[in-house]
Amino acid sequence: MNVSAWALMVPVAVTLVAAVTAVVVVIVAVKDTASGDRATALKAVAEVIRAVRGSRR
Repeated sequence: MNVSAWALMVPVAVTLVAAVTAVVVVIVAVKDTASGDRATALKAVAEVIRAVRGSRR
């Protein structure tokens, strides 16, 4: 494979892995959570994802 193909495939693969990881984290966090606590759990997961990405709001 040439360099231009790798330059396109690597960022796509990294983005795909990060998206799948975020979905799995959300599923694990919500799996056995009571319905009243799901919003808090999802907010905490969102904070962790933002911290990993390095963006703060």
